[in-house]
Parts: sequence; structure tokens; C-alpha cells
Amino acid sequence: MEEKIRCRWCIGDALYEKYHDEEWGVPVYDDQKLFEFLILETFQAGLSWITILRKRENFKKAFDNFDYKKVANYDEEKIQDLLQDIGIIRNQLKIRSAVTNAKAFMETQKEFGSFSNYIWKFTDGNPIINRPKSLSEVPATTSLSDKISKDLKKRGFKFVGSTVIYAHMQATGMVNDHIEACWTMK
Repeated sequence: MEEKIRCRWCIGDALYEKYHDEEWGVPVYDDQKLFEFLILETFQAGLSWITILRKRENFKKAFDNFDYKKVANYDEEKIQDLLQDIGIIRNQLKIRSAVTNAKAFMETQKEFGSFSNYIWKFTDGNPIINRPKSLSEVPATTSLSDKISKDLKKRGFKFVGSTVIYAHMQATGMVNDHIEACWTMK
């Protein structure tokens, strides 16, 4: 049986490989899932993605299944509960930004009909498929992630720097950066 060739960054960890094989680079148009990745990516800032993946189920439970309507209404008591939750990243600024981002997310939905309509307009609704030959060709940011980051910040979003946004674009399939030799590109 032939072994699958994968992007090097995920090799050796079953959870990472599963995420690589089933989610990374796959287009996401569902608002709930887009919000989930937005929350996870903002918490990932300054940390490794595998750290977040290992805590994903804890985040899901802590943040009411990533229900942005519920998260937008979190009060100080809920924020304090989250700050005590050892299953997630207990960074006060990131926790508070999740609430802020949920509110901004819903405002963006009102304006565009859905967050998906808003975010995907930056790529005309189509994934950008890069086909890098190696991991070294994959950027941390692009002019497009700079543009989206700037626009999100204008809309009141927090922890949405260009690096976070580019990672979000990869996670939600707006950008497909699987290396050319990866089995997912066959």
C-alpha cells in the first residue's frame, strides 16, 4: 500500500494529519464554521496550531459550540468563568476579543447577508490555489491578507492581524497552500 505524501508540517501527529487531510485548504462557506476558525485562529496568535487543535474540543465546549449569537452576549461572569477554564487558552485579551468579534461578526452578517458573503468577496467566491513546490514557498502573509485584516479591524474585529487572517484563509480554504506533491492536490 502506497503511503500518502502530505505537506511536511503535519507529519508525525495523527491529529495534525487528520486536520491536514480533511480540513486544511477545504473551502468553508458556512458562517458557524467560519466563526469557529476565526475564534481558533485568534487564540492561536503567538502559539502553534497543534496546541489549538489539541484544545479544539475544549474550546467548542467553552464557547457554546462556537455559537456566535451566544458568544456575543457573554457577560463578565461568563468571561471570568472562561478565564478559569484550564482546557482553553486563558488569555484575557483573547477571551474578550472573542466576544467583541462575535458582535462584529453579526454586524458584518447584517451588512452582507452572511459573513461568508463578506469574506469570500475578497476572492470572488473562489479559492486561490497556489501549488507551492515546498513549504518554504508558503507565505505567512500576503497583500490580500493585509487588505482583509485592515478591513476587519475597521469593522471592530480584534486579534486579526495579517498573519492570523492568512492562517484563517488557509484553514477555511480561501487559499489552498498544499504543496504540489501532496496527495490532496492529485
